[in-house]
Amino acid sequence: MIEWLPPLLSGLLLSLQITAISLAIGLPLGLLFAVLVQSQSRIVRWVTVGVVEIGRGAPALVVLQFVYYGLPSAGITLDDIPSAWIALSFTTASFTSEIMRGGLEAVARGQHEASSALGFARGDAFRFVVLPQAMRVALPGLLGFAIQIFQATSLTFTIAVPELLSRAYSIGASSFRYVEVLLLAGLLYAVIAVPASRLVARLERRLSRHLA
Repeated sequence: MIEWLPPLLSGLLLSLQITAISLAIGLPLGLLFAVLVQSQSRIVRWVTVGVVEIGRGAPALVVLQFVYYGLPSAGITLDDIPSAWIALSFTTASFTSEIMRGGLEAVARGQHEASSALGFARGDAFRFVVLPQAMRVALPGLLGFAIQIFQATSLTFTIAVPELLSRAYSIGASSFRYVEVLLLAGLLYAVIAVPASRLVARLERRLSRHLA
């Protein structure tokens, strides 16, 4: 089993890279969605709500399959890893937009009024006053979702991305020892996900005491 570790660790590294890129793209896009959902323009608001609800309602696996297999019929062909980035980024943006919107709405109305009274422009008030407070509220939820996206990278084996689960299946196919290699792959997922979950829980408790 020791000889399985190098390819599995290589797949784990790719899973982490896909997670990082999906979050780097999806979180800013999710913030944009959260802001647009609160737009005064009814058209902008409802179009954004429609996009978010589609992203939240469609399973990540369906989005992956659509990007990789569906877009070529429209003349857009992407390789496996970029397809994973785009699909998981869209899923990230759709779900985290609601988390961020909740954080934005949790900021007291008086903070907006105080910023206006101090002469802040609307954009500066949002960036320096509202957004930091909203992110403090949303941070535990965002970190928890980041763990879910890391676990969702296992779905990318369906579009031939050589991540951790794909490497485990390849080893199982050549050695016929699926149970052992999948258990080892599951352990590697847990090595990342379990400590991260504990850190998120600790952070949430600390923020809850602070907000209280």
